[in-house]
Amino acid sequence: MVKVWLRQEPRRGGVRGARKARALIAWVLPAVLLVGPVAAQAADLERGRELYVLCSSCHGDQGQGDQKRLAPRIGGFPAWYVAGQLHKFLAGERGYHPDDTSGLQMRPMAQAVHRESDLEAVAAYVASLRPDPPRAARTSGDPSRGQTFYATCVACHGIDGKGNEALKAPQLVGQADWYLVEQLKKFRSGMRGTAAGDATGAQMLAMASTLPNDAAIDDVVAYIRTLAK
Repeated sequence: MVKVWLRQEPRRGGVRGARKARALIAWVLPAVLLVGPVAAQAADLERGRELYVLCSSCHGDQGQGDQKRLAPRIGGFPAWYVAGQLHKFLAGERGYHPDDTSGLQMRPMAQAVHRESDLEAVAAYVASLRPDPPRAARTSGDPSRGQTFYATCVACHGIDGKGNEALKAPQLVGQADWYLVEQLKKFRSGMRGTAAGDATGAQMLAMASTLPNDAAIDDVVAYIRTLAK
């Protein structure tokens, strides 16, 4: 019996077709995998927008702040910082002193986002806002003298005043002068930074204590203002 071997020819375009299919999968698969996270992020921002309605009555629709309401500028600030401050209010590390009017206002507001998912959602939404730059300076001060005082701030807040997430040091540039002055005075007087467990607050209290008087506070804030230029 004679066996006859027949060589099968590959289908026309088989190799090329397989390559095209692999290339298509390589291009489409990452996009498909991203749909879930992107959709979740959009849902979080929408939830954050809904929660922020309560905040906007004081902080403004774009987080621009309002001095008359003692509400600082928060729009565009990093989510880690916004979330961190909300955690402090919830834990009683901010807004605990009887003379801290604005802090006492914020503590009950923070309760609206006591669930971690809501807190993160509103922090992400606040970070997505883009308010106009702060208005003209509202404090006096000598930036040249302030530069000398700022030397103690550089290690945490950076030479450019943009902060450091690893050290939980917020950005200072872009914040309203009146708020920076107010918070430095609160740290210096013990209205902030004395709560048990507030390590970063205690550190700031020590730093603020190096400013000898209100004039020095005005000076360092005047210098911080120059960093935004």
